[in-house]
Amino acid sequence: MPNSNSKSKAQTKVVGTTIDAMIKEGKALGRIWKQTNSLKDSAKASGFDTRLGKLLQQLKASSPLDSGQISRQTLTTHGVHVIDRRRRAEALWFVENEVECRDFIKASKKGFTSLTALQAAMRKSAKADNETPTTKVEKVEAEPTKVEPSNVGQPKVFSKQKVFDELVIICQHSGIDMLEIAEMIIDHSTASTSTKVAA
Repeated sequence: MPNSNSKSKAQTKVVGTTIDAMIKEGKALGRIWKQTNSLKDSAKASGFDTRLGKLLQQLKASSPLDSGQISRQTLTTHGVHVIDRRRRAEALWFVENEVECRDFIKASKKGFTSLTALQAAMRKSAKADNETPTTKVEKVEAEPTKVEPSNVGQPKVFSKQKVFDELVIICQHSGIDMLEIAEMIIDHSTASTSTKVAA
């Protein structure tokens, strides 16, 4: 039956080896960070910024803090506290957005000298994509409208001829005999007269 103590020692050894490797990597990066300026070299898979970003990503993931911040003590233990804070932040950003960054670098015609320049260009591009193009509105001067006197509430006044012409057209289109209309008009005027007499 295997001893549980030997099993826990084996786990400690694996974890210890990993931590030792991370510390070794951090100290190596701390020694060489001022020598690496070319983004073309530092962004390679084995380049400075890629290595630094991946180490910081591991440290961030294993950070006990809820905020995901890497403590100063951890940075010092791993030897990366000597690297400029801005450079650390850019390297971490690069690794966390590696696919997009590499695509953007590939699509760029000019190329970039640093992560700072790359980050600024990507922000500018994202801002331009989010802004909707505004259409230019030409100022058109409206012609002054002629105000005609209002006839609202007032009956329109037609001449006898106009009334007769309209009546003829309506009767022709509707198939109504004009004589029937004439009889109706006579009946109406007779009724109006008799009403007046009775009054």
